[in-house]
Amino acid sequence: MEQQLLTDVGTGLTSAQAEYRRRHGDANTAVKGGSRSYAEILRTNVFSFFNIILFVIGAALLAMGRYSDALISVGLGLINAVISAAQEIRAKRKLDRLQLLERTQVVVVRDGQESTINPDQVVRGDVLRIKPGDQIVVDGPVLGETRIEADESLLTGESDPVVKQPGDDLRSGSLCVAGTGHQLARDVGAHSYAGRLTAEARRASTDKTPLQKRIEFLVRLVMALTALMSGAILGQAAIEGFTLLRVVQTTAVLSGLVPYGLFFLIAVAYTAGAATIARSGALVQQVNAVESVSNVDVVCTDKTGTLTTGQLTVEEIQPLGAHDRDEVELLLGSLAHSAATPNLTSQALAAALPGAAWQVRDEIPFASSLRWSGLTTEEGTWILGAPDALAASLSTPLPTDAVVKHAERGLRVLLLARPTHDGAPLRDAAGRPTLPALEAVGMVALADELRPEVSETIARFRQDGVDLKVLSGDDPRTVAAIAARAGLDAGEPVPGASLDDLDDAALDRLVSRTTVFGRVAPEHKERIVRSLRRQHHYVAMIGDGVNDARALKGAQVGVAMRSGSAVTRDVADIVLTDDSFAALPPAQREGRRIINGIGLSLHVFLARVATQGLVILTVTMLGLGFPYSPTQVGLTLFTVGVPTFFLTMWAKPMPPDAKMFSGLAGFVIPAAVITASFGTALYATLYEAVTIGFGSGRTPAEIVREFERYTGLAYNDSDFTAAAATIAAQTGLSSFFCLASFLLILFLAPPNRLFAAWTEPTDDKRPAYLVAGLMAAFGAVLFVPTLYTYFGLTGPSKPMFALVVPLLVLWFAVLSLAYRLRLLDRVLGLDNLRSDN
Repeated sequence: MEQQLLTDVGTGLTSAQAEYRRRHGDANTAVKGGSRSYAEILRTNVFSFFNIILFVIGAALLAMGRYSDALISVGLGLINAVISAAQEIRAKRKLDRLQLLERTQVVVVRDGQESTINPDQVVRGDVLRIKPGDQIVVDGPVLGETRIEADESLLTGESDPVVKQPGDDLRSGSLCVAGTGHQLARDVGAHSYAGRLTAEARRASTDKTPLQKRIEFLVRLVMALTALMSGAILGQAAIEGFTLLRVVQTTAVLSGLVPYGLFFLIAVAYTAGAATIARSGALVQQVNAVESVSNVDVVCTDKTGTLTTGQLTVEEIQPLGAHDRDEVELLLGSLAHSAATPNLTSQALAAALPGAAWQVRDEIPFASSLRWSGLTTEEGTWILGAPDALAASLSTPLPTDAVVKHAERGLRVLLLARPTHDGAPLRDAAGRPTLPALEAVGMVALADELRPEVSETIARFRQDGVDLKVLSGDDPRTVAAIAARAGLDAGEPVPGASLDDLDDAALDRLVSRTTVFGRVAPEHKERIVRSLRRQHHYVAMIGDGVNDARALKGAQVGVAMRSGSAVTRDVADIVLTDDSFAALPPAQREGRRIINGIGLSLHVFLARVATQGLVILTVTMLGLGFPYSPTQVGLTLFTVGVPTFFLTMWAKPMPPDAKMFSGLAGFVIPAAVITASFGTALYATLYEAVTIGFGSGRTPAEIVREFERYTGLAYNDSDFTAAAATIAAQTGLSSFFCLASFLLILFLAPPNRLFAAWTEPTDDKRPAYLVAGLMAAFGAVLFVPTLYTYFGLTGPSKPMFALVVPLLVLWFAVLSLAYRLRLLDRVLGLDNLRSDN
């Protein structure tokens, strides 16, 4: 392949050949696309299944001049569409900007000369000149006879540089740290390793959370039941000869039973939760991650940058031979201070040990191919390197037992040595590094520095029933030792290569019993995450490098470190702004608080839906008109909208082992059945009373105008009585239902033992104050002419209150008794249903 692409390393391609290949699609162009178009995002969010129904009803109401009714029916649907579309567009813009490769210029050989061009001008077959500090922008082999050391940590997580011999592949996205040579551009653009990673990272893969799935199911269920009920009621309306306006108004009321406001409430709760979590050091980029993180039961994390800081600390110093500890410490410190090319090791030694910089005559920088470094100074020649790299040159025995003991603890062991003969050089006649005979002076053990909060965070995860798995590109034994230091039960570590030949079933068994995986590639991390998801775990993946991006995309919750790569931050659902995953437990608690709040709100939503549905069905079957007008549906602002917002914001986190929406049916069904029974009885009583001459409190002229507005019919004597009876009965029903809805809030958050029929009293008195405020606001609706006219109600009437208030007291007593004795639970078998939830 390389011979087909290249004939002469020294001359490279000609300009004509490069231009021909560029025109034919062989250029290293940046990866584009990968996510949905703006038009598709808008279309799917605006014209969703839920919104289409609302738009049809709204259009019919607008055509008939019913502007306020149309606004009530369509408003929430439009708000939901705008919120969801804005979130997806924001995510799309981030993904479209995502690029793994930097846009710095590169050097290519063309027409026998070196020239500097942009990376996207490189074509397949080009020869690139590589030097230390250059990012590799294409895939292809090393040419010539030189060796290059590449830092592939961004791609693989392996912290040590990798030596590339002539013919070995350099992968795009890695970094040249040593050596100068040439590379053949074999795979470019979308075909390169970086291009494939970028395309995969750009793929849109947002999971719906368990809460979103359950809410969507409940809404669809309510819609299905509402559609069945609507068919029966509208069929009856057609038989009775109702007008088109009456049919559309009835449809608007029935569509109002669907709790669309839940979607809006969830969006608001997520936004508020994201602001709270941000104060703990977690920036939420995908808004549903606020709730999603609370469901996590397995956290997969990289080692470097997550468990550790990426820095080294001096753990132990051991003098060898006749040397003492102070002498060895001073030598190591001076050696570190004198290094012209400092690395993590020299930085750790310089920070921890005393010493002064020497006058350096010659220096051999550390290289992974050598695994040692050396300095020649006026004070002598000193070598620091891996024990096994220096062992063959030592004139004294290597302390093998100590080296093995430190390695088992995950420590990095280095040996300090000096030549046995003064003046021995560190280079051969050709100038290449070489080791003379050496005498061991001392040994230093270095440890990866654990983040200070790691042990405490792991303990908190364990208390909450969350398992941790460490996926690292480093040596499995080293990773296991660090995991054990952090407080994990590391067990037997598994190298990534052992996963290659396993099928899904065998992989699942291995993953379920293993805590530490080392030497894992990005593909291994992705497979491990998929395995956990197959086993019905809810997975969070924490990472900082490009090698983690695919696993982050595959997990339900992707978490990135702020100091990590831009690619990882862009694909993550949450970014840890302080580079500390100690922010995750508070984020989990906030998510559980949101779930608990939405659960309380769902009790209120479904109690309202079920009660109104039962009342509508019963009243219609009794032939007593229709119990609600579209304007009266607007009263749900008081009974549902405002209460659920504050209940969600004020909720406390539910326990980690609590089940979502526990006891929902046990609360909703008794409330719906009893409230609907009392409401229907009140409606029928008022309807019959007005029919036989019981006044409504409004003048005949006002009732006539309301009748014509409500029905769309011209007034006549035969229909007047029915209209007056309907309006009066609706007023009584709406008054009773609103007051009962307010009291239901006190059943969910009882301020004292009187209301503690469903649950224990709470110390939080805010719900009680909320109920008082809602009652005052509803009182204004009943007594202010502009307001009660807008909502289609009659004015205040003493006879009506004489019925509503005693009935409300009786309703409270009956419902309290039903909750305390769990009567309906036994009748309907809800004890078993509650245990399943």
